[in-house]
Amino acid sequence: MTRTIGYIVGSISSTSINRRLARVLTNLAPEGTELVEIEIKDLPFYSPDFDGDFPQVATDFKKAIAAVDGVIIVTPEYSRSIPGVLKNALDWSTRPYGEMSFFGKPVAVIGASGSGVATAAAQQHLRAILGHFSAITMGQPEGFIQDRPGLFTEDGQVTDDSTAGFLVGYLEAFNGLISRVQHSAELVNA
Repeated sequence: MTRTIGYIVGSISSTSINRRLARVLTNLAPEGTELVEIEIKDLPFYSPDFDGDFPQVATDFKKAIAAVDGVIIVTPEYSRSIPGVLKNALDWSTRPYGEMSFFGKPVAVIGASGSGVATAAAQQHLRAILGHFSAITMGQPEGFIQDRPGLFTEDGQVTDDSTAGFLVGYLEAFNGLISRVQHSAELVNA
């Protein structure tokens, strides 16, 4: 059985460190696990004006979240929080009213930055948002990756064995969370 994990990159920059991190995660995915991107760059700015005529791009975004077993959010940190483009996508995920895409969905949070504290403040804000959504957010391990020149290659390789080992363990832990959530759902539905 193949497990599908979606990932959202919280940056639309073509040179994003976090996009490179997402490529690394994709390459390190355990056997039987496929990582697929859930894109956010084409979502318009959310406004309640759209609620009566929900755009197809937003419907596709919500369907992509529903179609995966779990979601990894790979976020940079902008001004001690998450980027506006990511917050916009999260707002779309809660619309139309009462249709929260992340409700009960296993979610992992990770991010890279050149800073020594990496994306800790952004991840704290993101976890608060996900808590409001009733997402099942992985608590440990936390993924604060300090980037340095050459750590991630453009083709999605990681050049440091310690970082590679951590990321493999991170993916294994998230797979474990997904398995526990799926098992619990099976018990409830039995």
